[in-house]
Amino acid sequence: MERDRYVDFLRAWAIVLVVLGHWVITGLVRQPDGAITAPELLATVPWTQWLTLGFQIMPLFFFAGGCAAGGSWARARERGVTVAGWVGRRAVRLLLPTGIYSGLVLVAVAVCSALGVDPVTLALVGWALAMQFWFLPVYLLVSALTPALYALHLRWGALAPAGTAGLALLVGVLDLAAGVPYVGALDYVLVWGVVYQLGFCLRDGLVGGGSRRVAVAMTVGGWSAFAALVGFGPFPVSLILVTGQDPSNTNPPSAAMLAWAVGQVGACLLVAPLMRRLLERERLWRAVRATGAVSMTLYLWHMVPVLVIAAAFYLTGLAPQPAFGSAAWWGWRGPWLLVLGVVMVGVVRLLVPLERRLLSMELGPRADAGFRQAWRLWAGLGLSVWALTYFAGHGFAYGGRFPVWGAAGLAVGTVLVLAAGVGGTGGRGRVAAPEGALNEAA
Repeated sequence: MERDRYVDFLRAWAIVLVVLGHWVITGLVRQPDGAITAPELLATVPWTQWLTLGFQIMPLFFFAGGCAAGGSWARARERGVTVAGWVGRRAVRLLLPTGIYSGLVLVAVAVCSALGVDPVTLALVGWALAMQFWFLPVYLLVSALTPALYALHLRWGALAPAGTAGLALLVGVLDLAAGVPYVGALDYVLVWGVVYQLGFCLRDGLVGGGSRRVAVAMTVGGWSAFAALVGFGPFPVSLILVTGQDPSNTNPPSAAMLAWAVGQVGACLLVAPLMRRLLERERLWRAVRATGAVSMTLYLWHMVPVLVIAAAFYLTGLAPQPAFGSAAWWGWRGPWLLVLGVVMVGVVRLLVPLERRLLSMELGPRADAGFRQAWRLWAGLGLSVWALTYFAGHGFAYGGRFPVWGAAGLAVGTVLVLAAGVGGTGGRGRVAAPEGALNEAA
């Protein structure tokens, strides 16, 4: 099957907008005593919550990821690859870079804690360095469920995401209206699973084909439902978590988030023919490939430049300090983004060769991994998902302390996934993909 350049573009575009969005809403303030604080822009300047309609682009990553994963799993089945072999390979490509990033951050937290760094400052930095982690446990879970989800797709087609959407709405009602404890957490998998399954439909031509009617219906219906749920319902406009906002559209994903995601996918289907023609231009395609090749590095490390700039310009008092959220403050967003981008280029150049070497190693389950290896994989995935969820909610230094249990959970979970190939009988196959860990082969 010919590679769909548009799928690669959607993933690259999603990563770039996530990075830019986090940089835009992150503002530093130097207090009179020299301390650095980071006021929450979306809470401090409420009108900025409307900006999240443009920057909440992760539905497209799940959509494109589902398209690529569906094709990958279908080809793997034809080659006789087992469920454990395929899921393990996907997990390694996420967990290896994530483990390295987390390990280095945790070492820094331990050193700073031992040196007596202010706990409040340490907690703030630890939260900033983990703010992007919400995506990783959800994507790990959805990826692990791909064989089952794709089986539903083969049987029910477009009815599969529709049924998942119905379950997601039911869970939302039980959570908000009935107050059933913990049930809302299911919507992390159900809501994002809907978009992921729509990716299967894209690959098999059930959406995005010659007819534009489905895309128009998804766009108009999804965004109209979002407008109604925000305008007349209980949900806020912000598609990013805002402290104190209840209910939230992201924690867990709400009916409004589901509606927005469906509309966003529909809009992408509408512009797909134009974008595919543009992507025939080699210069644009090379840019997409280059971005995809460093996608995991960009995603994991993009808040590190903020700390570098904080140390170089804010702790020293060299950075201009207009009133937070003022017109002058917005005027300085341009230079802020430019400097962060320059630092990020340096970080990428330093880390990408290491990431590629690690991902090229023959680690994780073999292609024919059976039951004896699978138990390590599933146990490792469970621990890793728990640890990443903890870091996403608490940061790397909650309360200014080293997260012993979170660090142990991620370390043991990653080791178990990597060790899942021990005792197998078949060939492993290479783990690496030319487009980067987050940019699976289509």
